[in-house]
Amino acid sequence: MRLSKKVAIITGAGAGIGMACAKLFAGEGAKVVVADVDDLNGKSTAEKIKSGGGEAIFVHTDVSSAADVNNLMSTTVDAFGKIDILVNNAGIGQGLMKIEEIDESLWDRIHSINLKGVFLGMKYVLPHMKKAKGGVIINTGSMSGVRPRMFAAAYVSTKAAVIMLTKAAALEVAAENIRINCINPVVTATTILNSLTEEERQAWAKTIPLGRVAQPEDMAYAALYLASDEASMVTGISLDVDGGRGI
Repeated sequence: MRLSKKVAIITGAGAGIGMACAKLFAGEGAKVVVADVDDLNGKSTAEKIKSGGGEAIFVHTDVSSAADVNNLMSTTVDAFGKIDILVNNAGIGQGLMKIEEIDESLWDRIHSINLKGVFLGMKYVLPHMKKAKGGVIINTGSMSGVRPRMFAAAYVSTKAAVIMLTKAAALEVAAENIRINCINPVVTATTILNSLTEEERQAWAKTIPLGRVAQPEDMAYAALYLASDEASMVTGISLDVDGGRGI
């Protein structure tokens, strides 16, 4: 198994891409820490892993809270003794609106979760990884941070920043055997997509050369590669998992 004896924290693991990563990593031998602000769904993910023979715990975590994120790291170390992998996946979207229509509180909330949450995850996990002389961090960006879409300025600005933050952090800690990479999903069949009509979903699919929207598992397999020793020479990349949309 590709992650045997590894300990992996995955934020936003109560649903969507985070849940797919949690289940796949557990199936590959990792001990998984499911982190989410949604207690019901987070606990459900952990129970699914355990019922399938894997090992997992749930830790309530608001990624925009320094206290919560610090507690997530210390709880993980208390439970499993170390942290090998952190997937900074938690995030929220934005409804379509012009810049002048975005309320300041909404702007702050999106940036606090999507960008500050990634910063806090790295801030509080890096001391543990440095002490262990190695680790892997995977941040979830977005193709919207590479190829911006209209009427989503708050969201796309956070994802563009996550991409650059990933690269800056990767350079900073490379000499300490810590790899940091970013995955950029194209539109993916998560709860956000479920809010669209069938016509709208088909319209999105037509913008993707491979002819379909992504599944959460597509992102999970990309994350698995980056988390595994197979990617031991890969750091600071922004991996577009986009079915060709960014070409």
